[in-house]
Amino acid sequence: MNANVQGRLYIAHLTLAFGFVLAVMPMPDWASNFRPQWVTLILIYWCMALPERVNVGTGWLAGLLLDVLSGSLLGQHALALAVVSFLTLNIYQRVRVLPLRQQMFTIMILLLVEKLLALWATAAAGYPAPTLWYWAAPLVGMLLWPWIYIILRDVRRRFHVS
Repeated sequence: MNANVQGRLYIAHLTLAFGFVLAVMPMPDWASNFRPQWVTLILIYWCMALPERVNVGTGWLAGLLLDVLSGSLLGQHALALAVVSFLTLNIYQRVRVLPLRQQMFTIMILLLVEKLLALWATAAAGYPAPTLWYWAAPLVGMLLWPWIYIILRDVRRRFHVS
């Protein structure tokens, strides 16, 4: 593989870094439950677009960094993003051929899996259960998926990331 093409994977890493910035950006208290799972959405896109380059290890590292940045239980997001990456890599061929409206529901399921695993980890650590608003973020992520998909696809094409 050409070193120039292989070196362009940094674009995917930059978009993930942008997702980290969005994930820790301050929000009002009333809106914090509606914060999209930016890192998860971007990771799902790159797992579907570059399955041989962005894998479970990438998901685990991204989750570990998200744990450190957000101050959450260490390993909580690492486990969840590794599982979401694994599931995405197993179904990406079926999901990529679907229209965006149908992809949205698959993405919502993946986002719900991430939230459920994070909830399981916090419950196992003895933290109190969150309110029902905890489940609003996957719905917001589902609604944002078409825009995230289109923007990241254009970035991938513009910078010839393959």
